[in-house]
Amino acid sequence: MGPTASGKTDLAIRLTQALPCEIISVDSAMIYTGMDIGTAKPTAEELALAPHRLIDILDPAQAYSAADFRQDALREMQEITSRGKIPLLVGGTMMYFKVLLEGISPLPPANKTIRAEIEAEALKHGWAAMHQQLSLIDKTAAKRIHPNDPQRLTRALEVQRITGKSLTELSQHTSPPLPFRVTQFAIAPKDRQVLHDRIAERFELMLQQGFEQEVRKLFQRTDLHEDLPAIRCVGYRQMWDHLQKRYDHQEMTFRAIVATRQLAKRQLTWLRSWQSLIWLDTFADNNLEQLVSRLPD
Repeated sequence: MGPTASGKTDLAIRLTQALPCEIISVDSAMIYTGMDIGTAKPTAEELALAPHRLIDILDPAQAYSAADFRQDALREMQEITSRGKIPLLVGGTMMYFKVLLEGISPLPPANKTIRAEIEAEALKHGWAAMHQQLSLIDKTAAKRIHPNDPQRLTRALEVQRITGKSLTELSQHTSPPLPFRVTQFAIAPKDRQVLHDRIAERFELMLQQGFEQEVRKLFQRTDLHEDLPAIRCVGYRQMWDHLQKRYDHQEMTFRAIVATRQLAKRQLTWLRSWQSLIWLDTFADNNLEQLVSRLPD
């Protein structure tokens, strides 16, 4: 695990050359085809050295959830271990890691009809009244969700109306424990400014590699729009706005780098509270040796 631009892929590929590991990508952007440069997807040369599973598995018009990832990752892990190999999960989508390790509650998928009903009620009575309604059926969720958070309010009310059970009640029932022994590593530079510099340098390199042309191909498709998860990915969203002439190239570059730094900050925040995590320094000379020595027999 680690923030963006911390050196995860390089170290993972080196590990596959030292141990019988096979890589499973844990990245919510690399799943999409046609999104290579802006996701920092491994190059053809890197993939030849170490194939990655769960990249290029969906069209950008399609949706993919953390629950989908858990199902796919477990399938790949079982297949890898059945051949005596070690699954090596590599990426920066912390929610995917969390759901894989802890399981996921059996919440129902979104229901457009019920959501429309809730939104119509809110339009008529106000979100404060909807929050009061939630407090009557799920006090725990009502304390956690702010009255001015319509998205989470809608979801909590929707779950109750679909299942007849509260969001809190359903969230207490999770998936079975992960049937694998797990060792967790995180890699990052010790100096935050160094990480910021690496992010800026990498985005400039992406531009040189043709990132604008990559997004322009997506932009020209009539079935893609800015509200899709794929287009909301960091970098793609800012380039999309530039192609819509909302701001110039210089402003796009600035916004994309800032957004990527903010992503890295969120990733590091997740990792600081992570349990049983072994930290590695991006620039240490002995990272591979540390990885190997800390693995169980």
